[in-house]
Amino acid sequence: MGERVDCAVIGAGVVGLAIARKLAIQGREVIVLEREDAIGTITSARNSEVIHAGLYYPEGSLKARLCVAGRALLYDYLQERAIKHQRCGKLIVATTEEESEALEDILEKARINGVDDMTRINAADARAMEPELTCHGALFSPSTGIFDSHSYMLNLQGDAENHGASFAFLSTVAGGQIKDGAVSLDVSGADGTMTLDCSTVINAAGLGAQKIASSIDGFPLQKVPPLHYAKGNYFTLNGKAPFKHLIYPLPGKASLGTHYTRDLGGQGRFGPDVQWIDDIDYNVDPDRAESFYAAIRRYWPGLADGTLNPAYSGIRPKIQAPGEPTADFIIQDTGVHGVRGLINLFGIESPGLTSSLAIADEVASRL
Repeated sequence: MGERVDCAVIGAGVVGLAIARKLAIQGREVIVLEREDAIGTITSARNSEVIHAGLYYPEGSLKARLCVAGRALLYDYLQERAIKHQRCGKLIVATTEEESEALEDILEKARINGVDDMTRINAADARAMEPELTCHGALFSPSTGIFDSHSYMLNLQGDAENHGASFAFLSTVAGGQIKDGAVSLDVSGADGTMTLDCSTVINAAGLGAQKIASSIDGFPLQKVPPLHYAKGNYFTLNGKAPFKHLIYPLPGKASLGTHYTRDLGGQGRFGPDVQWIDDIDYNVDPDRAESFYAAIRRYWPGLADGTLNPAYSGIRPKIQAPGEPTADFIIQDTGVHGVRGLINLFGIESPGLTSSLAIADEVASRL
């Protein structure tokens, strides 16, 4: 007989934190199981810290709905908690006449998704906003911003703890069993392995979500989607940042392109690119700078040689293979897999950070 808990949230990244906060506020007894020694140290610490408006995602998708809802919730939360952020806006630029025609598709998709503040501007207006920019035309998204994601996560943790949630760090979910339709977890830590009998389990383990679902004895393995590692490398820029707004090229199949963002301190950076890998590796190969220069100079030809430095990388938990269309978030509940009280979250990549509070609402509504 294991120790009984009401609700176990696996993973203390931004999505796990948001879910733990939501459930604790609702009065649930929550324990967060995290294999690392602190919150938000993996995917949540390796991104652009951008607040996305919700422009690109297919109509009716979870990404579209939860990004638009999450963005509004996030701005309100940041404002209420005085967490540093800037609604700096973003330009999506077309660098050829052919790309200019594709801007209209993005604009229409944004409108369908409920983003109603986007405007299309011509090349002259774009250059008036950003004199260093070269383009054939652009879209302007005033709702896009940047924020201090670490302070945000600390606030989520504080909210959860203030409502009674507890955190178990250096605690790895090593497996589990389905007992009487519910889930029992085997959790290993410094003091050995213990069993937790859980009324509710939220698998928000990010890159480890598939492994955890597959390790639960009795879980239908055909319901575990594939996992592909899509590494995104970032390079920082020497010297003064050239742009006031964020600059994005047209999105590609696997990412939003090698875009320009900056942090709240004004440090400019470019990325992420897409590098499909077989094993987790966060090293940034300096030789990848060559492809960055080529991509960036399509919209900023003034980029000087030798001004990009390897910075950091993140790994997207993709559920589609290279060359396949971008997949939606998967929030998998009892109706899909038949296990009472278990929700798996798979493929939570961008815009997962922006969507985190809305994802938490969605998970809570499915319990």
